[in-house]
Amino acid sequence: MRFFLAVLISLFSVAALAQSVPPPALAAKAWVLVDHATGQTLADKDADARIEPASLTKLMTAYLTFAALKAGTLTPDQVVPVSEKAWRMEGSRMFIEPNKPVTVDELIRGVIVQSGNDACVALAETIAGSEEAFTALMNREAQRLGMTNTHFTNSTGLPDPQLYTTARDLSLLASAIVRDFPEYYSLYSMKEYTYNNIKQPNRNRLLYMDATVDGMKTGHTSTAGYCLVSTAQRGSRRLISVVLGASSDTVRAQESLKLLNFGFQFYDTVKLYSADEVLSQFRVWKGKENEVAVGFTRDFVMSLPKEAAQKVQVTLESRQPLVAPLEKGQEVGTLKLSVDGKAIGDYPVVALKDVPVAGFFGRLWDAIVMFFKNL
Repeated sequence: MRFFLAVLISLFSVAALAQSVPPPALAAKAWVLVDHATGQTLADKDADARIEPASLTKLMTAYLTFAALKAGTLTPDQVVPVSEKAWRMEGSRMFIEPNKPVTVDELIRGVIVQSGNDACVALAETIAGSEEAFTALMNREAQRLGMTNTHFTNSTGLPDPQLYTTARDLSLLASAIVRDFPEYYSLYSMKEYTYNNIKQPNRNRLLYMDATVDGMKTGHTSTAGYCLVSTAQRGSRRLISVVLGASSDTVRAQESLKLLNFGFQFYDTVKLYSADEVLSQFRVWKGKENEVAVGFTRDFVMSLPKEAAQKVQVTLESRQPLVAPLEKGQEVGTLKLSVDGKAIGDYPVVALKDVPVAGFFGRLWDAIVMFFKNL
C-alpha cells in the first residue's frame, strides 16, 4: 500500500500577499516571456498558436552551426564554397560571391547580424551537403529540444505553407542557444557587420535602446508581420521574450521591451534550496540504513511574483514504500509548492546517497513489519 509523509514548511516570513500585477497588453499576435534560469513562463498570449517564423528560423540554423563547431566538424576559419543557389538567394543577404573566399566565421556573422539568406544556405550545404538534408537535421533537433509544434522547410525562413513554429517553441530554442553555446552567444549583441565592403546594422533595435539586452533575432515577412526574439540580463537574472506579428519594426521593439520590463519589475528568481541540501529523511525498507536524505542535485530556483515569494509553502511527499536498493539521484518523492492555497507546481525530489540492500535478517524483519502495516 502506498502512503505519503507530508511535511508543511514555511520558507519565508509571513507577509501580506498583494494583488498580482497583470501582464501588459501587447500590440502583437502572440507572445511569451520566459525566465531562462527556471524555464517558467511569466506571461503569454497565444504562445502555442502556430505562426510563420520568418527569419527567426535562422536561430535553428545558427544552433546547428554552433553544434558543428563544438563537435569539430566545422572550424571557424574553414573556407566555404559558395554555390549558385546560395549566391542567388532572394531577400536579406550578406552578399557572398561564388569566386570570393568566405569563412565559416564570416558566414555566422552574416546570419546573425545581417540575417543573410545566402549565408544560411552556404552553411547548410557545408554542414549537410544540401539545404534539404540540413532541413531534416533542423526538424530532428527541434524535436530533441521539445519544440513539438515546429516544422522547418528551409534554413532561411522564406515563406512556405509547411514552415511553422510557436512563440513557446522559439523561447525553448533561444534558451538552448544561451545555455548550450555561451562561447558563441555574444555574437548576438553585435550591432553591425561589414562584409564585401557592405556595412549592415543589426535589425534588433533593442540593442540600441537598452544596455541589458544582448540578443537575439528579428524576423519579418508581409504575412508574418514584425517579429523579435529578445533576451536581457539584469544582475543574475536573464529573461527571454518572443513577440510575434507586430505591425512595424518600432512596435516590435517597444512591445518586447515592455514585456521584459514587466518580468524584471514584478518577478523575482528565488533560490529555495541549494544543491545537495537535505530537505528531509525518508523511511527506507529492506536497506542497510533505515532512512535516506532527500533533496535536489542542483540548486532549486523558482520565478515568483515579488509579493508571492514571501508566502511560499511546501508540502513534501514521500513515495512510499521506498524499498532498497536506492541510487543517488533516484526520484523518491514530490515537492509541492503553493501560495495562499493556490498550487504553483509539483517537483520531484531525489535520494542524495545510495542505500544498498540489507542482509537477510534485515530484509526479513522489514518484510514482516510491512506486512502488518498493510493489514
